[in-house]
Amino acid sequence: MKIKTRFAPSPTGYLHIGSARTALYSWLFARHHGGEFILRIEDTDLERSTPQAINAIIDSLNWLKINWDQGPYFQTKRFAYYNYMINHLLNNGHAYKCYCSKNRLENIRNQQMINGEKPRYDGFCRNNYQKNIFDDLPYVVRFRNPKEGSVIFKDLIRGIIQYSNKELDDLIIRRTDGTPTYNFCVVVDDFDMKITHVIRGEDHINNTPRQINILKALGAPLPEYAHVSMIMGNDGKKLSKRHGAVGIMQYRDEGFIPEAVLNYLVRLGWSYGNQEIFSLDNMKKLFSIEAVSKSASTFDNKKLLWYNQFYIKNLSPDNIAQHLFWHLNNNCTNIVSGPPLKELVQLFSKRCKTIKEMANYCYNFYQDVCQLDPEAAKIYLTKDATKLLQRVRDKLSIINNWTKESVHNAIVQTANELEVKIEKVSMPLRVAVTGVSYSPDIDLTIKTIGKLRSIKRIDIALKLTYGDD
Repeated sequence: MKIKTRFAPSPTGYLHIGSARTALYSWLFARHHGGEFILRIEDTDLERSTPQAINAIIDSLNWLKINWDQGPYFQTKRFAYYNYMINHLLNNGHAYKCYCSKNRLENIRNQQMINGEKPRYDGFCRNNYQKNIFDDLPYVVRFRNPKEGSVIFKDLIRGIIQYSNKELDDLIIRRTDGTPTYNFCVVVDDFDMKITHVIRGEDHINNTPRQINILKALGAPLPEYAHVSMIMGNDGKKLSKRHGAVGIMQYRDEGFIPEAVLNYLVRLGWSYGNQEIFSLDNMKKLFSIEAVSKSASTFDNKKLLWYNQFYIKNLSPDNIAQHLFWHLNNNCTNIVSGPPLKELVQLFSKRCKTIKEMANYCYNFYQDVCQLDPEAAKIYLTKDATKLLQRVRDKLSIINNWTKESVHNAIVQTANELEVKIEKVSMPLRVAVTGVSYSPDIDLTIKTIGKLRSIKRIDIALKLTYGDD
């Protein structure tokens, strides 16, 4: 049997952490078993589905490197097929037309709630429909759910789950306007696309017995199901924006890299011994749906930052440079006249938790002048620093072979000649050249900024110190 899984989001908003993890688990399961992964857009909610949300879903999956073998399929383009299948159920008695008005249904619901009963359709049209009596009235189509027996299925994460058919309603599968409903479209798609394993959020557990009964009515094979638990905030409540439940692409905008997000996502509910770091190849090799916990997971932004910093430090500079380029380019920074991005990655990778933070350090490397921090300038660019800066500036200006070592030698020679500690030279120099009082090794920083820019910035700082007289 060829394994086939699917990810089927509704395009009514961004792709958030929980949905991305579901997509990852479904994708990993297929890849682990050498199967296929399908992307299906469930856009039957015509009022809330938007092209922007569809694009956001596709962009997010592409950024995470979760690729699909088929699709994306759109349910709105398959209405004719769904209606064909609904007519098939009508003809063989597994569905029926319901002419009940909204007013009647609301009255029934209110009375059931007053009586302390579970609200459900009372089956009036199921039991009283007579051909040609109501045919001129608007109607919905309902699935004729079995009234006897139970639906029993083995969830790959949760074990045996059982529902009594008496607890299940005759759900609507086609609205009065002729459009099919979500639960029916899902079933037909899974059948038609030969989905063998349905991996989705636990909020779909209640839909599963209804969908199984429809599959049986269609004579379709049943897929296996696995329902992934919720992700909670660290306060034990459902994940929300204040916990970090934002669109996946916002994580990119904030400077996270896909390898870190994926590694964090796979560990939100799945483990392999005590191992923390997993490459994509590791995940595909080791992932098992049976090892996914049925307990809720807790989102921890600090742990995500830890993963991000780990990958910034350990991925190749060329890889990180691609992400850095995106941030700099997004900020309209022209990187043509400046150091190669790879050099900046090597300069800052050990001190940055996000690419956005790295980009903030890097803007100055592509500007002729830098923005001086007023407090740092007040402390270090004093009248006493003028002589130090002028001496080291003169030594830097005559360097022919511009290297970290030659810059370092100029700083050391200045300190020795003026009989001061090296910090007395390096700190004013650092503020003059970078604008701030903190940076990686000043000799490497100046080497990377370049000779002409460094000299120009020192000259500007010297004018500021002369202005103190």
